[in-house]
Amino acid sequence: MDIGVVLQCTPPASRVVELARIAETHGFSHVWTFDSHLLWEDPYVIYSQILAVTRKVMVGPMVTNPSTRDWTVTASTFATLNEMFGNRTVCGIGRGDSALRTIGHPPATLARLRESIGVIRELGNGRSARVGDTEVRFPWARDSRLGVWVAGYGPKALDLTGEVADGFILQLADPDITAWTVARVRAAAERAGRDPDEVTICVAAPAYITDGSKEALAHAREQCRWFGGMVGNHVADIVAKYGADSEVPAALTDYIAGRTGYDYNQHGRAGNTHADFVPDAIVDRFCLLGTPDEHVHRLHELEALGVDQFAVYLQHDAKTATLDAYGESVLPHLTHPLPATQSAG
Repeated sequence: MDIGVVLQCTPPASRVVELARIAETHGFSHVWTFDSHLLWEDPYVIYSQILAVTRKVMVGPMVTNPSTRDWTVTASTFATLNEMFGNRTVCGIGRGDSALRTIGHPPATLARLRESIGVIRELGNGRSARVGDTEVRFPWARDSRLGVWVAGYGPKALDLTGEVADGFILQLADPDITAWTVARVRAAAERAGRDPDEVTICVAAPAYITDGSKEALAHAREQCRWFGGMVGNHVADIVAKYGADSEVPAALTDYIAGRTGYDYNQHGRAGNTHADFVPDAIVDRFCLLGTPDEHVHRLHELEALGVDQFAVYLQHDAKTATLDAYGESVLPHLTHPLPATQSAG
């Protein structure tokens, strides 16, 4: 199992670059970032700096969307980074949340998402793509290679992922929900005539190492409770569309009954006020909290469900400590940890 990290592009950008460098020295395979241009700095500019001071990590957004950037511009950015630093980019994409809602726009439709995936992937892999009535291609990007991974929770989004995506991103680490979503994605891939095992599975959630005490666990929960609020914001759309009694697991939908709203000014921030409705049990299920042994146990459980990568959301007060603890006490106990590397700097 690979281990990645998810960063916010909170200034100074140099701190984001430094965290990425530290992650690589500990053997992390991927460095992901949020992509919400009003709330944080632009990630694509920062990717070039991360790639310049590292040797092996892959970089990409978790996640971008089909609406805030022209699809050809998105593909050109990835292809340019690949030309500069080797094929070390991956495009995580979804319908869009904070990047769109903060400018008063709704998430993209699944049809628009599907179309954008085709254009971005074809251009990002040096092939031609049709944009409207025009066929386009980057004549300079023949050697570029780009995978497109799709994030989603709802049945139709999972079906789309299985049909067309190179990878699936699930933003929570509950084993039961993971099992349901992975099965749905793989079934859709098989119906589409694809090899289900060719869809890379990535689970992403906050991780916080503790010493095993009740006090430390309580603190970790408060630092990660924001994540249940963020997931709940996505789930609210699913409940509105499919109803509370749909095929979506109750473990994913029931807890949002006490949700009253969402403040994007506190999006992805520890201690925010709109996550008070999230119970401890949800924090414990959706996130990885506890001693290194407890993290390893959950990661092995996820790996057994077919998860290829776990990506650590690093939005709390122990960023460097978490990277260090994972490098020293978690990655060495995984089945196929990425060997540690030295930074290029």
